Amino acid sequence: MIPSRVRPRVRAGARATAVACALLCAGQAAVTTTATAAPSPGPVRPVVTRAGLDTALVAGRGADVAFDEQEAENARTTGSVIGPDRTPYTLPSEASGRKAVRLVPGQYVEFTLPRAANALTVRYSIPDAAAGGGITAPLDVSVDGRDRRTMTLTSQYSWLYNQYPFTNDPRADVLHPDWWLAECSCVPAATTPVPEFPKPFRPTHFYDEQRLLLGKTHRAGEKVRLTVPAGSPAAWTVIDLLDTELVAPPHVERGGVDVRLLGADPTGRRDAAPAIERAIALARRLDRPVYLPPGTFRVDRHITVDDVTIVGAGNWHTVLKGRQVTLAEPAPDGSRHTGVGLYGKPAAEGGSRNVHLRGFAVEGDVRERIDTDQVNAIGGAMSDSTIDGLHLHHTKVGLWFDGPMRNVKVTNTVITDQIADALNFHTGVTDSLVRNNFVRNTGDDGIALWSEKTADARNTIARNTVQSPTLANGIAVYGGADTTVTGNLVADPVREGSGLHAGARFGAEPFTGTLRFTDNTTVRAGTLDLNWRIGLGALWFYALDGSIDADVRVTGDHYLDSTHNAIMLVSEYGVKDRHGIPSVHFKDIRVDGTGNSVVSARTAGSATFENVDARNVGAVGVNNCGSFNFPASGSEFTLTDRGGNDGGWLAPWLLPNTITCDDRPPVVTPPAPAPWS
Repeated sequence: MIPSRVRPRVRAGARATAVACALLCAGQAAVTTTATAAPSPGPVRPVVTRAGLDTALVAGRGADVAFDEQEAENARTTGSVIGPDRTPYTLPSEASGRKAVRLVPGQYVEFTLPRAANALTVRYSIPDAAAGGGITAPLDVSVDGRDRRTMTLTSQYSWLYNQYPFTNDPRADVLHPDWWLAECSCVPAATTPVPEFPKPFRPTHFYDEQRLLLGKTHRAGEKVRLTVPAGSPAAWTVIDLLDTELVAPPHVERGGVDVRLLGADPTGRRDAAPAIERAIALARRLDRPVYLPPGTFRVDRHITVDDVTIVGAGNWHTVLKGRQVTLAEPAPDGSRHTGVGLYGKPAAEGGSRNVHLRGFAVEGDVRERIDTDQVNAIGGAMSDSTIDGLHLHHTKVGLWFDGPMRNVKVTNTVITDQIADALNFHTGVTDSLVRNNFVRNTGDDGIALWSEKTADARNTIARNTVQSPTLANGIAVYGGADTTVTGNLVADPVREGSGLHAGARFGAEPFTGTLRFTDNTTVRAGTLDLNWRIGLGALWFYALDGSIDADVRVTGDHYLDSTHNAIMLVSEYGVKDRHGIPSVHFKDIRVDGTGNSVVSARTAGSATFENVDARNVGAVGVNNCGSFNFPASGSEFTLTDRGGNDGGWLAPWLLPNTITCDDRPPVVTPPAPAPWS
């Protein structure tokens, strides 16, 4: 199950202060009001970006994807640009690049194809129903004024409210009145008079995305126009971005056991799960793969996979689609629902082995977060297995592996619009690889390694892109041994988390061996933690359950446009004199833009710095609070200059442990990132 993280987080002593309710409690009417006048609807050349950045700034980092990303704010439009804004609970804050375009009926946004394409993905938001549960609304799609199609947008999978684990009801009172709330700096149930909060309270998870095959290939230079038709039931439609790509023809698996021959219905009208299971059994006897041809196959429960290869026609062509089903009584693992998913056998039963899943989509129906539910697209334990080229959408977690298990490779997979994580290696997952995957719009960590009870070990997280997690971190490592996080691109975390995170928390086994962050890029990370009311770092080390006492090295990372700090090292205030971060080594780092500092230290420990270049730093280069005991000998956190640190941020007077503690320095907005000369 997914833990009750965050929620509520312990305050950093008396230093936690209230968050102005006017900033945090914006309702549906308020979340769309940060707008500027529409740009002139003249010709616009295509502006292809990655995570809202010039592609040159992230060359060689993040996932190598088949599509071209174009931000709506760079396109031709008769609508209004909303943002930029990094304030949680607003539409711009959850948009890629922190900007989007708001359309009302009759308005459009128009993109120019940078390359030939026959498919597109629209990331959008439309309002919720007044009582929750979502609405549907049309969006007209045309190419050069021809080939018109209508997409049916929905908000049934977006719009969550309130405290963890959230609700779909915008009218709900505070879910946990016995929790401390930043909005009032109080525990509502223990406060007289009991404070009231505007409704909806803490709206979030605004966006969804939808894919469309165009039926023909369109040339570079043709115009894709998205128009909200007159009479749309949606008072507004926000378009965040458009992804366009050239999808290959359907793959045919020669010699595979075609599930249709065993009775699977490719129209999605009849339950295909029994036929797929028969095909799996036959394929194992014949030592052949299972073939999922083009079509939509209805699967409303888990299918167990072991020692089998399942190949689709490509994730644009083959879809396993299921409804969420309420169980007559809770399952032994606590699940109250089931839904579409391919699961290895539980680790307690020996797990599965030799499972290979390739080239299809899993489309779920998860609309609320229930942590005991196993309603993930891929789950269980799968050793010596591969997951490649899938598209996972609208499940709770895209891939949640419960070990112990070893040697699983997750590659070339797109995971979007999840209620919780995109991928989690939970409990004793070892010798495994997560490479070249694209993640967008998770409701918790994008990619997480959680060493609960049994340590994860010798895992590599490489060349993935993680965008816009609405809660928690882009990539998080919770304990474990010999972990490498390398070559990733992480953008736009929204609240209570950061871009890259190492945390001794959630009951994880200690960090041991090595921990490597290498050649990663973050952009617009380093968020404001709403409970602590302090700015985090784009890279955030957090000692809560114990010290982070491993061989920790950070090499070649780039931290761009950090909202608060580039690097944060912190111990929880209640354990600050017991736990620390003894030694972290930074080398060959670039910091381009911080709202506060390059390094914020709120713990005992030390760090070394070599060839760390920084520019556009909003405050003092090092905000050194140590453990907040403020001894006469200087901070409990020591910095060592190993040379080559350019930009003046690590001035001699800061060394080795000058106290420069400003608990909550004002934010200075940095300029946009630029090429490094």
